Amino acid sequence: MNRIALRTSTSLVVAAALATLTGCASYGVKNPSGVPVTEMKADERGFVAGLGIESQDIQTVSDKMVRGILSVQEIANAKATPHIVLLPVKNETRFAFNKDIFLDEIMTRLNENASGKVRFLARDRMADLEKERELKRSGQVTSSTDPHPQQFKGADYMITGKLVGQTTRTSAGTSDYILYSFELIDPNTSEVIWNGSHRIKKQGQDDAVYR
Repeated sequence: MNRIALRTSTSLVVAAALATLTGCASYGVKNPSGVPVTEMKADERGFVAGLGIESQDIQTVSDKMVRGILSVQEIANAKATPHIVLLPVKNETRFAFNKDIFLDEIMTRLNENASGKVRFLARDRMADLEKERELKRSGQVTSSTDPHPQQFKGADYMITGKLVGQTTRTSAGTSDYILYSFELIDPNTSEVIWNGSHRIKKQGQDDAVYR
């Protein structure tokens, strides 16, 4: 093959490769069914769904819990800003999923929409916080506040929750009922000063895998 033919052949190969890449970029990534990947709203039920806890359920439950917490007299009419600690959520359903996403959603929504009505304490970061406090006390790092803090703030209230499920299976399909329950607790008295719940029931033939 002469040089002109070689150059022509090489150019055709490069052009074909570029055309292939351009085609992929234009049409986007496709899933095995041939349907393009679709960006959806978090509170929207998509075509990939199962009987378990979906994004729209998380959005609905979180919104309802936030409205309930803000309506509690101890929060709405507090003279000083209450400090809140998040306790783990118990998952007693058959679905394995990241249950702490509910608490993250509730905390974020309260911080965004409550106009400073509450403050959260980062108890899940205690090891890092204690290390930072010791560095300040020893003078190894500077502090714009008190360089010798004595103690961390205590919680005025605690938020926790539980998910309970009931499953029914027949030849016609599967039915799942889930009760979402959250509580606002006074740690000084152990009194539950507020309890909110939401119920969702789904039926279908096929189930999805949750991770």
